[in-house]
Amino acid sequence: MTAIAALPAARRLADRRTRTILWIVVSLTVVVGVVVVGGLVADAAQQTSLADRNLGPSAAHPFGTDRLGRDLLDRTLAGLRLSLVVGTSAAVLSAVVATALATAATIFGGVVDRAVNWLVDLFLALPHLVLLILLAFALGGGTQAVIIAVAVTHWPTLTRVLRGQARQVIASDHVEIARQLGRTRTQIARRHVLPHLLGHVAVGTVLLFPHAILHEAALSFLGLGVDPAEPSIGVLLAESMRYLTAGAWWLALLPGLCLLVVVKLVDTIGENARALVDPRSHHL
Repeated sequence: MTAIAALPAARRLADRRTRTILWIVVSLTVVVGVVVVGGLVADAAQQTSLADRNLGPSAAHPFGTDRLGRDLLDRTLAGLRLSLVVGTSAAVLSAVVATALATAATIFGGVVDRAVNWLVDLFLALPHLVLLILLAFALGGGTQAVIIAVAVTHWPTLTRVLRGQARQVIASDHVEIARQLGRTRTQIARRHVLPHLLGHVAVGTVLLFPHAILHEAALSFLGLGVDPAEPSIGVLLAESMRYLTAGAWWLALLPGLCLLVVVKLVDTIGENARALVDPRSHHL
């Protein structure tokens, strides 16, 4: 009876895993498609047509046009691509910092562990957006400044998670045996700690994407982000503010909605990937 009762539960688990993988594939396909199409329309997004300035959505221009007659759909796709590139770069850098600090804190312990813990608490206590603005301003703005500012401010939470996972590895029996066999701290980190953290690092990196993308848009909106000549979503939203009172609602609404959809898709990829990696997840 127990074996028979376990069959429907196993079938439900397999179905949930299949749906989860399907959601990841669909979301990833859409995101990759945005990156590819955004690269293809990059030149078209810069083409001006003064005779078509501030046109509303139509068959010829589904998202309308801006103050210089540029097609807003092309500019939105190019802006989303730029946001994804910046978000990817910042998230990867944050993950590298988090992995290095978590591994060092666990392997060396003592003063190093306390120093890392103090840094994590310090960065988590600081106002996030204010720190982002100060760093971007100090670095002079631009795409590189945004990547650095976002990367520097997004590693603490992931560091805390990885540190907890690394501690479990260090406390395991096979690591203790490795110590007794004369393995150095570097060898233990490379052969035991880092391989165990790879899955968590990958999921954590994906989960950092939405925050990185939104903060890039916020900094660009404030004029501290990417070059204003680039069609990033933050730049598009900043430019739209002066025309909203004239009724040009499409300049802000449509790019903003597209940004939220892409952020949600990336977040869906991360959440579903975490559900696959973590066997204790309630999503499966």
